Amino acid sequence: MSGVADSVEIVAVDGLPEIAAGDDLAALLVGTDGFALRDGDLVVVTSKVVSKAEGRIVQAVDREAAIDAESVRVVARRGRTRIVENRQGLVMAAAGVDASNTPPGTVLLLPEDPDASARALRKRLHELTGARVGVLVTDTFGRPWRNGLTDVAIGAAGVAVLEDHRGRVDRHGNELSLTVTATADELAAAADLVKGKTSGRPVAIVRGLAHVVTEDDGDGVRPLIRPAEEDLFRLGTSESVREAVHGRRTVRAFTDEPVDVGAVRRAVAAAIAAPAPHHTTPWRFVLLESEASRTRLLDAMLAAWNRDLVDLDGWPPERVARRVRRGDVLRNAPYLVVPCLVMDGSHAYPDARRAAAEREMFVVAMGAAVENMLVTLAGEGLGSAWVSSTMFCRDTVREVLDLPSDWDPMGAVAVGRPAAPAPSRPPRDPEHFLTVR
Repeated sequence: MSGVADSVEIVAVDGLPEIAAGDDLAALLVGTDGFALRDGDLVVVTSKVVSKAEGRIVQAVDREAAIDAESVRVVARRGRTRIVENRQGLVMAAAGVDASNTPPGTVLLLPEDPDASARALRKRLHELTGARVGVLVTDTFGRPWRNGLTDVAIGAAGVAVLEDHRGRVDRHGNELSLTVTATADELAAAADLVKGKTSGRPVAIVRGLAHVVTEDDGDGVRPLIRPAEEDLFRLGTSESVREAVHGRRTVRAFTDEPVDVGAVRRAVAAAIAAPAPHHTTPWRFVLLESEASRTRLLDAMLAAWNRDLVDLDGWPPERVARRVRRGDVLRNAPYLVVPCLVMDGSHAYPDARRAAAEREMFVVAMGAAVENMLVTLAGEGLGSAWVSSTMFCRDTVREVLDLPSDWDPMGAVAVGRPAAPAPSRPPRDPEHFLTVR
């Protein structure tokens, strides 16, 4: 499908009666004064009249339950407002459950399958008129980044809903590489200019765009719905934070894909936003981006670990071998970060009790920083594992990495693309961790 019309005519259909469950919407349209279809016309229908004809009406007291039943996930919640993904894959307020243009005390649900509704209406209109037309079922949406509402297509039949301009050349000889036009949504918004919200005219005919009408019913609106893996804004802000926190898992197997160093630096930027005592900045992060630096550190740590297990613990070789294999997560990762704690700015106390508490404050700040980093890495699509091993051989780590004597390594973080999705786990009940006084 390609082409640009010299002119487009959009005409609202007058005289449609109030629609009730079981009504033949196509027959009622054909029966209105002056209604006539030509090959290549587009019939744009507000979803409310389709829902009414399909009996998709419930009592208003069940509105919240209806929203729950129509939703598959919450995208964002602010007060009583819920943006959700509904069962048809559409992201919208309240799952499309609507109290306007319906009798008091009732609400309307969206059509069960808007694409199927569009196909049925198209078929019936062809039976009654013989015209080859396209049909769009529309509803009103809000949009990220923009104020105001607009109609978009939620069901389609016989319409090329997208026009792909990629590969075409503009007037200056530049090849278009990104442009894909949402034709169906443009048609829905244009048709609403004559339908309106309160005019009692829920149907419009668009004429002059026969090139977007297809022979077969097509794939409906599915091509318009962005796949989850391509959606950069799948959740609202607070929901994204919660999902990043609850969805973060320790990852122990990574792919060989190189790590985006910019993503790591963004994670460090999040880390150093953590709270710290006395307005200090007690965090330092050593980034081991080369395989040589990682191998040199891990070999030295392995030697120190072996010495401890043999000389101090008296373990036999086979037991030592089993224990040191736990460090493979660091050796197999394509990127390592060694967070270090510095006590710069700490208060000095002459007694051990307060001196220990002072250090604990700084250690808590270090943990908060590492948590920020791990959550941000997860948001960047990177897996991580925080391993404590550098804490058990700090002198070795400082020597190999040429670190100042007052930098205390606080473990190591393995970073990389997860080799497999992290397993899900049931959420923990916070009540088990609470004591209320």
